[in-house]
Amino acid sequence: MIGLFLGDTNFSKIVLKKIKKQKKKYFIIDFSKNNEFYRDKNSFRISIGKFGTIIDLIKQKKCKRVLFAGKISKPNFSSLRLDFKGIYYMPSVIRAAKIGDAAIIKSIIKILNNEGIKVISSIFFNPELSLKKGNYTKLKPSKKDFKSIKKGKSFFKKTKNLDHIQALVVKGDKILAKEGKEGTKKMLSTLKKKSDGILIKLPKKKQDLRMDLPTIGLQTFKDAKKYGLRGVVLQSKKHIFLDKTECIKFANKNKIFINIIWKKYLYLQANLQEIN
Repeated sequence: MIGLFLGDTNFSKIVLKKIKKQKKKYFIIDFSKNNEFYRDKNSFRISIGKFGTIIDLIKQKKCKRVLFAGKISKPNFSSLRLDFKGIYYMPSVIRAAKIGDAAIIKSIIKILNNEGIKVISSIFFNPELSLKKGNYTKLKPSKKDFKSIKKGKSFFKKTKNLDHIQALVVKGDKILAKEGKEGTKKMLSTLKKKSDGILIKLPKKKQDLRMDLPTIGLQTFKDAKKYGLRGVVLQSKKHIFLDKTECIKFANKNKIFINIIWKKYLYLQANLQEIN
């Protein structure tokens, strides 16, 4: 039995579809804004403030593992209805909220762990949504592009406290745009139409990747074309890549490279380019 905490975005539906295909026993705690999963007989709508009800349900189902998929919006804490365990645990969640969304996620994982419930990666059943290292398009990064990638990587290593940033647009040694709380699409809209930059989406240092993976899909590539980006860079096994076939086809057609890096590979490539 697997417990599914599902929020908004198509990713949550993809996860559910895969679990049904594998004929896994499951139940849903629906955290979507519009009760997206109400038709599913295994779906439950429970306020995030009712930790006792949630934990009792998980234990009643004899469930030892849960995963989170989709966007779960930060609640309005002042209007939450709390049960006894909600009253006990909510202060730690509110303290975490002052740091940022990623801190809320960590606090929820800690609460579930305290109750003997293990949180697994959101792509545990969908490993195909995370690409291995390599270049996936005809166009490959140039010497200048690797310098941009190195600049972006360096930025992420230093910004563990800037919670909302999971994406940058970099050109050479200049950062053209940083992702805000509104997300990647809004960040890209701040660019000039022919930026010639590179979109880099990487996890932050100490980021919990079980629930908060950088995500990319076809709309991202359409926006990349609109604002004249040269390429998109992700870290191997630390992302969610939706609409993979369509994205690669679109990227090839519009001469946008897709490069999946890993730490050692990044530094090796940068050093080789400098030697050459």
